[in-house]
This record gives sequence, C-alpha cells and structure tokens, in this order.
Amino acid sequence: MSIQPVGLHLRQWRQKRRMSQLDLACEAEISTRHLSFIETGRSTPSRLMILKLAEQLDVPVRERNVLLVSGGFAPMFPERGLDDPALAAARWAIDAVLAAQKPYPAFAIDRGWTLLANNGALPQMYEGVAPHLLEGKVNGLRLTLHPEGLARKIENLGEWRAHLLGRLQRQIDLTADRGLSDLMAELKTYPAPAAGRSAPSDALMAPLRLRIGGERLSFYSTTMVFGSPVDVTLSEIAVESFIPADAHTIACVRNLPPG
Repeated sequence: MSIQPVGLHLRQWRQKRRMSQLDLACEAEISTRHLSFIETGRSTPSRLMILKLAEQLDVPVRERNVLLVSGGFAPMFPERGLDDPALAAARWAIDAVLAAQKPYPAFAIDRGWTLLANNGALPQMYEGVAPHLLEGKVNGLRLTLHPEGLARKIENLGEWRAHLLGRLQRQIDLTADRGLSDLMAELKTYPAPAAGRSAPSDALMAPLRLRIGGERLSFYSTTMVFGSPVDVTLSEIAVESFIPADAHTIACVRNLPPG
C-alpha cells in the first residue's frame, strides 16, 4: 500500500486548521517559499521540521507518527496498553482521581469514548439499561444516547445530546478520525427530542439532569487530560467527572446505597 507524501499530509492539516501558507510559515518561522516547496514535494522536510509544523498545526500525537512515517522516519511516540508497566504512574493517577470523585460518578475514556475505567459510583444509573450496552467494550456516547441506555433517564436529553454531539464534532475536526465520524453517524440515527432552550443567561454551564429513584439529580461535567503527553495512549485518555450541581443532588446521592 502506497504512503501519502508528507507534504500532502501537511497541506491537508493546514487546510483543516484554516491556516494560509503565510500564517503557518510565520508561526513556524520559515519562509512561505520553503513551506510551499515542502507541501508540493519539491523539498524534503527533516524530522525536526515535520514535528515543528505538526506542533503549530496542533496535530494529535497519533497522527504525528503518521506524518513521520510518511516523511521516511520512524514513529516517535509509542502506544502502550494502559496496563503496561511503563504507564503505572499514569494509571495510579487515573485511579486516584476516580476514587477521589466518589460518591459521584467518574470515568476514564479513550479517544473513541470507550470506557477504560470507572469508580463504580451511583450504580442506580444503570438500572434498566439494556445489557448489550454494558457488555464488552462499553462506548460512553452509545451508552448515554441509545434509546435503551441512559437516554430514558435524562430529563434534558435534547440539550445534553446537542452538547455531546458538539464535543464529538470538535474532536472529529481536530483528529479527522474516521471511526469517530462513523460513531457520529450512528448516534444521529437515535431518536431524540429537540435540543430545547439554551441554558439561562446567568448559568455558567448546562447540567446533566438524571431521574433516578424518583429524584432529579443534576451534575456538571469536567474533563481532565494529561499535560504534554509523549505516549499515544496517554494523549487520548480523558477522565470525565460528574460534580453535583445543587444541594439536592448532594443529599440524594449520599442517601443512596453505595456501589
């Protein structure tokens, strides 16, 4: 199978970022002529130049390996399983964050929104969820938005669905990941209400409102990622934590049986 020239890859990423050659050349501190020659294949970029341009284009770590290979260099960023001994410190950090979030739910997810770990909090969330959504590699977006999943428990489903699909679309724009595009297409086939009204003007964030045990629970979500990762796996992991949005939620969760 032929490998696409590195110059063409770089031009495609520049166009995705809506940058002109002049913009990118200025950011990378090279001449527009040099950049033009790289993109057209008239000049062969060094390994350092590929990485420099990738940094300015905010190319994800996984795709930086693709750029290096297309430029004739070995991949620079390793990809390990989360259970690899080399990632022990990172796994400890993830587990510590998940444990500290109890009794409120938190999850570690990968780039494809597959659940890698969770803190087992609020098991009542999953009551009535179709078993097939909880088997094997569980996808967080599918679990949330599928009509047989958490969707039936979400009171502001239209608003929350719009929020999640917006996040997914930004991720697709950033990574150009075909798998994420396929996931988006699937999610859009699920029945859903209208997005509804936007959050009130004095609200800083839109909450997730769940109906559990006859009570309405409201949460704000936060996302934690590793800073400056040099491993593909770590660069794609995020920890999603759900923080109570009001005193009623705090009281209700504390009175529920622990997981």
